[in-house]
Amino acid sequence: MAPIGEKSTARSAGMENGESEPQNLWSSILGEVSSHSGSKLPSCKNILVLGEDECGKTTLISRLQGTDDPKKGHGLEYLYLDVQDEDQDDSTRCGVWILGGEEEHSELLKFALTPASLSHSLAILMVDMSKPWSIMDMLDKWVGLLRRHIDTLRLPPERLRELEERLVQQFQEYVEPEEGEEPKSPRRTTAPGTVGGEDEKVLLPLGETTLTHNLGIPIVVVVTKSDAISSLEKEHDFKMEHLDFIQQHIRKFCLNYGAALFYTSVKEGKNCDLLYKYLLHRIYGFPFHKPALVVEKDALFVPSGWDNLQKIGILYENMPNINPQEPFEEVVAKPVIRKPLQDSKEVNAEDEQVFLMKQQAMLSKNIPPAKQQESPQRPMGMRTPERKANVASVSPITPSGKGKMEPGKPGATNEGVLANFFNSLLSKKTGTGSPGSPASPKPGDKSVRSDAAAELDRMTRGRKSVPGQNSTGAS
Repeated sequence: MAPIGEKSTARSAGMENGESEPQNLWSSILGEVSSHSGSKLPSCKNILVLGEDECGKTTLISRLQGTDDPKKGHGLEYLYLDVQDEDQDDSTRCGVWILGGEEEHSELLKFALTPASLSHSLAILMVDMSKPWSIMDMLDKWVGLLRRHIDTLRLPPERLRELEERLVQQFQEYVEPEEGEEPKSPRRTTAPGTVGGEDEKVLLPLGETTLTHNLGIPIVVVVTKSDAISSLEKEHDFKMEHLDFIQQHIRKFCLNYGAALFYTSVKEGKNCDLLYKYLLHRIYGFPFHKPALVVEKDALFVPSGWDNLQKIGILYENMPNINPQEPFEEVVAKPVIRKPLQDSKEVNAEDEQVFLMKQQAMLSKNIPPAKQQESPQRPMGMRTPERKANVASVSPITPSGKGKMEPGKPGATNEGVLANFFNSLLSKKTGTGSPGSPASPKPGDKSVRSDAAAELDRMTRGRKSVPGQNSTGAS
């Protein structure tokens, strides 16, 4: 083994002789890194999730993450998906931005979708199947918000045209894979959907309603809570033709924007894994070999590029009682929530004696002072026939405090009825303590009875003296 000094001397000699060994070494290292970095998964990819609150946005993304504990935020949430390429031993993270369901949060989109990140982003529009009457309104709302934000980015026309042409090419190049087909390479190397050989590519023309609203960003429509279809059939009398009517409206919307469609259920685990694989396929170019699924009503999958108006027209055969051209809100109307006629709150009945004492206190305020002076003092809490008589009598009160009776009037004949009424009250309630307790004689019972008798006697005399006074006055 040569000494170190000899090695450095030989290297110096080689360099003096014009050898370019160090330069070639660095070139080979840089070339290897450059070729290896071309196979690296990009770390700049993003997913933007739009939808109403409580439609299952955070829950679905947590399921795609593989966690069962979704942590909901407010305004603009940021999560990420772990992406693993096992064949090339590579991994990265895909950012996920979840916007709140209120429109005032739309200003936060400037942090999630920028002019630089637009070409690396994918948008997910989520709607809730448990409220099917609001699906189309919500889709129009959120895609309109997305369109307005893209307009505010002020992209150069040539850049925006490039993004739009990329979506058109992806839609045209789609070819439905065969079930069970295995990928030949870990990542797509040639564009799928080509007809002929590698040198000859024939792109099919788009339909008249296909990609009429091209935003330049891939869109996936996700209908969450598809397990609610069974409750819609039981509680709201939804038929199969109603579900087909909803489906054909959503598919027409997806056709206009070149979007894919998924019916998912986190509760039952339907299409969640399929959605994850499709997102990796659209964002990173991973192979995807699942054909469209349109048979199961709660596990629908329509990839971008597969659908057309002729395939949607097959649903019309199952709608004999519904016109497919009818407005969505007329066929799928929001149910009217009826409030119960009776309130279910418990009402406690007031004690009889307490109620009568309150009435006595209210009526005592309307008795003239002269009438109060003529009445003897009575124990507190005892019901007085005098005040009851004043309540029942409809005759006017004279300045002297006595009722003015006219012969032949109903008020004059009510005195006997009142006397019987008070006598029955005195015989039943006098001397009783509390409701339900046995009657026992108490001090003052005789005085109360005598006071009541004197009052009745006075009322009777007053009634008899009225005709005499009238006759005297007349003479």
